[in-house]
Amino acid sequence: MQEVDRWQQWRDLERHWQEMAPRHMRDLFGQDPERFPRYTLEAAGLFLDYSKNRITDHTLELLLALAERADLAGWTERMFRGEAINNTEQRAVLHTALRNRSNTPVLVDGKDVMPQVNAVLAQMERFTTAVRTGAWTGFSGRPIRDVVNIGIGGSNLGPLMVTRALGHYQSDSMRLHFVSNVDPTHLAETLKPLDPETTLFIVSSKTFTTQETLSNAHAARAWCLEVLREEAAVARHFVAVSTNAEAVRAFGIDPANMFVFWDWVGGRYSLWSAIGLPIALAVGMERFLELLDGAHAMDRHFREAPPARNMPVLLGLLGIWYHNFAGVRTHAVLPYDQYLQHLPAYLQQADMESNGKRVTRDGGAVSWTTGPVVWGAPGTDGQHAFYQLIHQGTQLITSDFIAAVNSHNELGDQQQKLLSNFLAQTEALMKGRTPEEARLAMEGEGLAAARIEALLPHKVFPGNRPSNSILMERLTPATLGALIALYEHKIFVQGVIWQINSFDQWGVELGKELAGVILEELVDRQCQRPHDASTGGLIDLCRRWRG
Repeated sequence: MQEVDRWQQWRDLERHWQEMAPRHMRDLFGQDPERFPRYTLEAAGLFLDYSKNRITDHTLELLLALAERADLAGWTERMFRGEAINNTEQRAVLHTALRNRSNTPVLVDGKDVMPQVNAVLAQMERFTTAVRTGAWTGFSGRPIRDVVNIGIGGSNLGPLMVTRALGHYQSDSMRLHFVSNVDPTHLAETLKPLDPETTLFIVSSKTFTTQETLSNAHAARAWCLEVLREEAAVARHFVAVSTNAEAVRAFGIDPANMFVFWDWVGGRYSLWSAIGLPIALAVGMERFLELLDGAHAMDRHFREAPPARNMPVLLGLLGIWYHNFAGVRTHAVLPYDQYLQHLPAYLQQADMESNGKRVTRDGGAVSWTTGPVVWGAPGTDGQHAFYQLIHQGTQLITSDFIAAVNSHNELGDQQQKLLSNFLAQTEALMKGRTPEEARLAMEGEGLAAARIEALLPHKVFPGNRPSNSILMERLTPATLGALIALYEHKIFVQGVIWQINSFDQWGVELGKELAGVILEELVDRQCQRPHDASTGGLIDLCRRWRG
């Protein structure tokens, strides 16, 4: 495999950035009155405006040529067909099969996986209906009022993000809680206001051995039994999302209430599976299926639309353009919708765990930039926190602005104010403010000439800061599903071009292994193992301070 940075297409883009770097988007808009309609796109209920980027038609031609050279179309088909594109773990990558609402066969090792997928969806529907209607009760016969999801990583962030994002569709009769951190404070503070008799726990761990998850699960089990007393109560207050029936049974959970998923479902891509059980409990199975419908619509668009009019392809290529040729190292996700408050953290895991890689699929060292740092916060809070750096800082940062045009909670003119901030920020980032404009504005305020000259350098904004705007008419299960799938496929596009495996996460493993070693030393003071001076000293300090 020839390294991507040796391709002619890559070198063409390097030269092209040198041509584009000094050009200002003000001029690009001024020279082209058709720029907005040409660089906008609708798909699966989402509207993308990517006109506020330092691009021309030629830029896109070069980027699309790079995608073609990387065989993006071929890799896309291999993923959808169920080939083992996760080569280090020899697994298929089929989160798309989980939301395959057309139900067309998807083969893994010659076997159609759709009957299994549909069986788990049917099991989820039966269970969630029983809990939501009160047919499923706790051990003492009282209906469930609180559901606590115990998981970590993809078993936590996906369900948490979606459940909060679909808050409008939930009733007050059931409250959803999420515990992930092994820090005992997380579980203790979550349980304080809850009643064991009316609380249901979902323990999400594929192997049922994840240290953080199982530690919290056993603590929650003890909390329940302190009130309910009888071991038989566990089966009425705990269910599992796992594949380890033996360990689930040993915990006290009825294997009939174990919801399975498969090794071709990566954790950070798993909310569409039984990992999404808390979502279905929160909003009902009908809404959960609408979430899948929206994602499937984006899947079809990604698979079928030509690259030049393909939303995930374009977003992925724009990221390549900035990260690899403009030296951009961070990307901000800025949702102007409080329901989407957890979306930046969710995408942080999805992107950085997928594409934070330093070797190619073949194991060779990469000599080009891969995954950027992904971060963000809801607007308008971010405007009063970190936008200063995006506008006037010394590093170039790319941004995605996301908003629903209509709110589920219209209060006076607040939604218009929110949208005005959304629109103004993208315009300000693109246009900036010239010295002449800044001077004229201060003169209009009546400032003295000396004061104007002193303030002028501080009032100038360079602009030319790239952003994408993603709009939907309203945040619904379907549009949320499409939005998440859009980013999943964007990540895939970039991984293909960077020649990396976006679907393993070996970098997570070393810390886990060492934590197990150090845990033994913290528990057993006679246990001593060699460490560097810093780690050894910190272990000794923790031992002393714990008495």
